[in-house]
Amino acid sequence: MEKFISFLEKLESNKIYYTLDKTRDEYVRVDISVPGERWEVEFAAEDGDIVVERFKSVGDVEGEEAIKYLFDNFTD
Repeated sequence: MEKFISFLEKLESNKIYYTLDKTRDEYVRVDISVPGERWEVEFAAEDGDIVVERFKSVGDVEGEEAIKYLFDNFTD
């Protein structure tokens, strides 16, 4: 828990926006958005394991038509 709190405090002191979520048992996820990147940092409640995924933009910008792709491909 110490690493988790320290990480959140560092984000806040550096004015980096984040949100908290839980998508897996025993892990709390910190979602971070910075220009050109999105980060998911997960902290395990029990053993202190930390998992980091970073998603980088390829720089492509699309128009409104991309919304159709989202719903056509990722909904029931």
